[in-house]
Amino acid sequence: MALAIKEKSGFRYVEEGAGPVLLLLHGLFGALSNWEGVVDRFSKKYRVIIPMLPIYEMPIREAGLDGLRKFLEDFVALRNLDDMILIGNSLGGHIALIYTLNNASKVKKLILTGSSGLFEDSMGGSYPKRGNYQYIKERVSYTFYDPEVATKELIDEVFEITNNIPKCLRIVAIAKSAQRNNLAEQIPNITIPTLLVWGLNDTITPPIVAHEFNRLIPNSVLKFIDNCCHAPMMEHPEKFNELVEAFLS
Repeated sequence: MALAIKEKSGFRYVEEGAGPVLLLLHGLFGALSNWEGVVDRFSKKYRVIIPMLPIYEMPIREAGLDGLRKFLEDFVALRNLDDMILIGNSLGGHIALIYTLNNASKVKKLILTGSSGLFEDSMGGSYPKRGNYQYIKERVSYTFYDPEVATKELIDEVFEITNNIPKCLRIVAIAKSAQRNNLAEQIPNITIPTLLVWGLNDTITPPIVAHEFNRLIPNSVLKFIDNCCHAPMMEHPEKFNELVEAFLS
């Protein structure tokens, strides 16, 4: 399905369906297309909302996790959201964790998939190299178990982003902020029901990270998807949606 982008008070977002609020948070190189399967499945019973995180536009001094948390708090206030179910992939999971720790009364359930917050190898041990298409292709493919999921369209999009100096500076600043921000001591304070959906072949936040999240979050359940890397909702959308639906019901 094609997702229509709405704009209000400087925020850009997708909002489909009606019912309990299901708020989706994308990763560092995430796009709305990452969530198409989730929106298609759950907008029939939920109010599905995807704020477009200002990763490439935010002031460079604010380019980090605190700035993104503040952005999310402002967006939630604007849309007057409550009793939310947060779903976050990669960096989006990290933001969901920080938001929940600071706004516990707003979040009813939490779903993390390939989340940072404990450990991540976000660029395979390096940061984006401008102008090197083959390098970007390898890094994007590294995100998936099946390299064919990394379409030329997706690779071209990431290549354009990393070839833009202002955007690249923000990406590096945010990635470094995430790597410095270890939540091991705070995570046990999250007591709401939490679902962890992980790719069994995740090379960026490996399965051992999922087990550690499961150990630290008291009311969490961990589910693995085989032949899957860092973005289960893209590689195995049906399996991912089934796990989410079972958890929510």
